[in-house]
Amino acid sequence: MPRTLLIALAATLFASSALAQETPTPGGRADLVVQPEPPGLMLGLLTNAPVQLVAGQIYEGLLRYDENLQPLPSLAREWDVSEDGLTYTFRLQEGVTWHDGEPFTSADVLFSANDFLVETQSRHRNTMARVESVEAPDEHSVIFRLKEPFEPLIRSFAFWVMPMVPRHVYEGTDYATNPANDRPIGTGPFKFDNWNRGSSIRLVKNEDYYIEGKPYLDELFYHVIPDGASRAVAYETGEVDILPGGSVENFDVPRLSALDNTCVSDKGREFDSPLSWIWINNRTPPMDDVRFRQAIMYAMDRQFALDVLWNGLGKVATGPIAGTTPFHSEVEPQYPHDPDRARALLDEMGYDGTPLRLLPLPYGETWQRWAEAVRQNLQEVGIPVEIEASDVAGWNQRVSNWDYDLAFTFLFQNADPALGVERNYISSQIQQGNPWNNVEGYSNPRVDELFAEAATAFPAERRQALYDEVQAIVQEEVPVAWLLDLGFPTIYNCQFQDIITTANGLNDSMRDAWIRQ
Repeated sequence: MPRTLLIALAATLFASSALAQETPTPGGRADLVVQPEPPGLMLGLLTNAPVQLVAGQIYEGLLRYDENLQPLPSLAREWDVSEDGLTYTFRLQEGVTWHDGEPFTSADVLFSANDFLVETQSRHRNTMARVESVEAPDEHSVIFRLKEPFEPLIRSFAFWVMPMVPRHVYEGTDYATNPANDRPIGTGPFKFDNWNRGSSIRLVKNEDYYIEGKPYLDELFYHVIPDGASRAVAYETGEVDILPGGSVENFDVPRLSALDNTCVSDKGREFDSPLSWIWINNRTPPMDDVRFRQAIMYAMDRQFALDVLWNGLGKVATGPIAGTTPFHSEVEPQYPHDPDRARALLDEMGYDGTPLRLLPLPYGETWQRWAEAVRQNLQEVGIPVEIEASDVAGWNQRVSNWDYDLAFTFLFQNADPALGVERNYISSQIQQGNPWNNVEGYSNPRVDELFAEAATAFPAERRQALYDEVQAIVQEEVPVAWLLDLGFPTIYNCQFQDIITTANGLNDSMRDAWIRQ
């Protein structure tokens, strides 16, 4: 990691420690960048990253999570899990109201879990398929009863995974066209005020928030600035105070981090744990030969990509489960940069020099440079590569329809392999039309069995053993080419305190943020 970033991070940690005992000062406004502009703000319908950044201040889930992914109170103040792992009991906060003044009760939890989200989110349907019933013995208690133990359930109550939706607003309506979608109503610390399309989104303090004294800030103002260079300038000139991770190009990060009164944090991505890789289309030659896929891994200089293209932010990936995701293990085989080993594998399989098409991820200059670096690595071992650039819509269409040889991507791990990893490797997820499932077409019945067993094994130690076994198989067969556990640093004015207090970072931490005077 560059020295400037190390200094900035160290300064952040020192400052945080030194100020830990300060009393937060109420008042003020935070100006943030949101990029790209979200398509909407109704979290029950949309969960894109920019939607989460803004709507995570409006909507809440039953739980939040610390950086070790341990649950914290949110709309649930207490919870317990039965010894057999079949019953999860939540006791809700009292005195909570929706932004329109109506009370939040267990009836809203039942409506959100049993009705709204089952209709709108496939991820939630998969979770609820393991749930026997959801019951509400009184207005402030909810009980989830499972068909069989499913340990990942405790990590399914985040604000965007299972957001609470107001029953009195949505019951009996067409969810997709409900007028409240344009003026979202949640229980969160900030309320929607206005949205100037193409320019800004303004949230204001929820004066009736159930935690006394919070939020401290009066206002959150999100700037929509399409150009990366202009976003960097907006921070330099003080127009914005906070640059969420990924909102500026990586090559601007060291310069911005070195500015006076600037702090940097790599915290707040533990829940997502973004992992990058290259899809390898396993269906067609030469990618259907495991030796070719292993050769790709040995050919790539991933440490160069980390050091030069990502400024040391992140880690070289060691397999299908990111280093910050539960049940990660660094098992063999690993793939260091070894061009000679790559050439030997290509010779062994009799590779004839068939050229490959490579789709970069259309998210800016960093990704374009990365594609060029990989092309150079592959060409050095004798694999000719043609880069085929596209926009976001074109990338989605081609990857969803399996029209590629190699394609960059990164996906979130959602705090558990059963929630965010297995979807990319099990046979049942080979379905056209989705760029986030088993796009590569990999199929191994033993891998299917192990992921299924690991999802429901109980207790956690049993899950670990099963995930260790499946990681070793997948890493041997290289269905995709893992790149980096990505680091997306947040850059911000050091006057702002406690802007990242959970594993979801800025997305649900702004209730704790305040400005040091």
